[in-house]
Amino acid sequence: MKITIVGAGNVGGACASFIAAKDIVNKILLLDISKEKAMGKALDIWNSSQLLTNNTKVIGLGNNEYRKTKNSKICIITSGLIRNPGMTRDQLITKNAVIIKEVAKNLLKYSNKALFIIVSNPLDIMTYVAFKELNISRLKIFGMSGLLDTARYNSYIATALSCNPNNIQSMLIGEHGDTMMPLLRYTTISGIPIGELLSKSNLNFIIKKTKTTGGEILNLLKTSAWYAPGAAIANMVETIIKKSKNIITCSCYLTGEYGLNNVFLGVPVILGNNGIEKIIELQLNKEERKKMNTSSLKIKKMIAQFL
Repeated sequence: MKITIVGAGNVGGACASFIAAKDIVNKILLLDISKEKAMGKALDIWNSSQLLTNNTKVIGLGNNEYRKTKNSKICIITSGLIRNPGMTRDQLITKNAVIIKEVAKNLLKYSNKALFIIVSNPLDIMTYVAFKELNISRLKIFGMSGLLDTARYNSYIATALSCNPNNIQSMLIGEHGDTMMPLLRYTTISGIPIGELLSKSNLNFIIKKTKTTGGEILNLLKTSAWYAPGAAIANMVETIIKKSKNIITCSCYLTGEYGLNNVFLGVPVILGNNGIEKIIELQLNKEERKKMNTSSLKIKKMIAQFL
């Protein structure tokens, strides 16, 4: 079994490294406009195979070698321009949409039964762009969003409580951006409701920090995050390959769920070997539904304005 990752930048390279370390596929194809970059990162990752006790071969390709990606089980798109300091995810829309369309078309030509995971920013909109270009089942294409946002949220809760992040169960839905919505009533630490352990002001601080983490890392590193996104993608791939049927939040196409249509938003799903097996529709209260509608309207407005 093989998977293809398009984009050998920081995110694509981390993604390939984390997936290879899990030793769950035979081959990872890392494709980039710069074949030298793809080959270099692939070679470095393969050199670590004995040290990490895996046997996953990683191969670097140029953007004229899509034919070698034929019959990939999963295609992951991380390509596109990265945010510069001071640039919002939304400002990337028009430029990255052109790139995503071309990449999606080339991948589909050789792997028309593949599952597609979109990572490029702004994520919900780029997943929509790829979906329209691919014209495949909505259950076979989804964006990596909620898993990363949830991990960030949980890390800050763990810091505030000095506890193990693995004891935290939580749920974030909505846009992968400023209007994302952590659901406090679904947040527990070993079954204890978060409201019994942290004050409202502490929770508000954690929520704000979760929403702004991407920008904070961008300002610190002068480039986008890659370790946590790469790990999130690898976890999604593992769930698919191992048929774990884990419930995770990812950006998927809604056709009436949550009262929304024709939009990609982060919602909980059961992810299986064939893609999204079920979209879970939570019973949101009035305030939560209003915030979800805000996310949807923002994304639709951006699509109408820039695409």
